Amino acid sequence: MTPGRGVRQRASQQGVAPAPPNTDRLFFALLPDAAAIARIGRLIEDLRHDHRLKGKALGASRFHVTLLHLGAFPGVPRELVDVACAAVQALTVIPTFELGFDRVGSFSRRPSNMPLVLLGEDGLISAKAFQQALCKAMARAGEDDGDAVPYTPHLTLLYDDTHVAQRAIEPVIWTASEFVLVRSLTGQGRHEVLARWPLHG
Repeated sequence: MTPGRGVRQRASQQGVAPAPPNTDRLFFALLPDAAAIARIGRLIEDLRHDHRLKGKALGASRFHVTLLHLGAFPGVPRELVDVACAAVQALTVIPTFELGFDRVGSFSRRPSNMPLVLLGEDGLISAKAFQQALCKAMARAGEDDGDAVPYTPHLTLLYDDTHVAQRAIEPVIWTASEFVLVRSLTGQGRHEVLARWPLHG
């Protein structure tokens, strides 16, 4: 995850006045379609049974594949939203592409609350290429392009205290026909789509 503009803004104000708390995170993302969401739901039930997981699924409204974080902020930074929206408009000429996740596993080995995620390799080559195009568009607009952080496309299913070793699954596949700018409300478990762009179909 990149530090984000909100974090830098807070640091620059240290010693002057207490900065307001960050309440919002912004990021670009790809969203699964209805068929993929249904497949993900069935997979989660199987995983919960097989590994005795107790974590609650994130749910259809929060399933997503992050492309680029813009940062954490005390409210929605409208100027940044406007700049970002203008910067990525040109990406709508990119054709729709397929995502295919063929593995599942815990994304870390921290003591608790580990993210259980969908992963893949060959089925995510196009997603990686699109993410690079998005980063370059943001860089041209003078914004953080996320280049310092290696990009691993994934979709978080749930958080649980049990570590699940990576294993193959029947692929979860869908066609990305759009990308979106998402507002995540910190501590509320709620996502709002602020803007969306269709891909060339």
